[in-house]
Amino acid sequence: MSAPVPSELQQRNILRTVGWLVFLILVVIALFLHKFFSPRVMSPQELSINGAVVFEKPRIIPPFELVDHTGAPFTLERLQGKWTVIFFGFTTCPDICPTTLATLSQWYKKLDGDIKKNTQVVMLTVDPARDTAEKLSAYMKHFDPDFIGVTGEFLPIKTLTDQLNVAFNKVVIGEDYTVDHSGHLVLINPYGHYHGIFKPPFQLGQLKSTYQSIVVSFRH
Repeated sequence: MSAPVPSELQQRNILRTVGWLVFLILVVIALFLHKFFSPRVMSPQELSINGAVVFEKPRIIPPFELVDHTGAPFTLERLQGKWTVIFFGFTTCPDICPTTLATLSQWYKKLDGDIKKNTQVVMLTVDPARDTAEKLSAYMKHFDPDFIGVTGEFLPIKTLTDQLNVAFNKVVIGEDYTVDHSGHLVLINPYGHYHGIFKPPFQLGQLKSTYQSIVVSFRH
């Protein structure tokens, strides 16, 4: 005796059930893949262990007037709307500055697409007497065409560095001089507020994971 053939209504119900099961499976897979490929959010303790310090309350930066490597004004508004990583250095620095900028160049290229689009890297000179906009323009091209060099008058730069906890000091060597300066990276959030720092030495993997964790966990 042959088995009864399901009615047309029963067949439609079976197909509908199978369709929902397939849909639910696809949703679960999509959620798993999203979580797997999304940057991991670290706790403040984990960030600190990996060289990143996020302030409990970001600090407001007063307005300032500087100039970028193209000669355009560089003001507080240029720090708003994107995340900004600032390194303080100078073009005649023999080792630390080019090494740090080379690391930042690799790091910037490896950022996830959307995060990279919302990130800018700035080198603000601590030697404005020698680092003109033209000199910075040629220097920054060695590392990444998107990087921004910033210079200006000494007093506005000194005021800004004091506000960002960056120290620098001119050191005379014979008839020449060099500049000793802090080596950490300053992090500015999209509101233009001083958000935290990254401490040297900089390891590419740590810098990427801590930065992306900070960005994805940011509460607007």
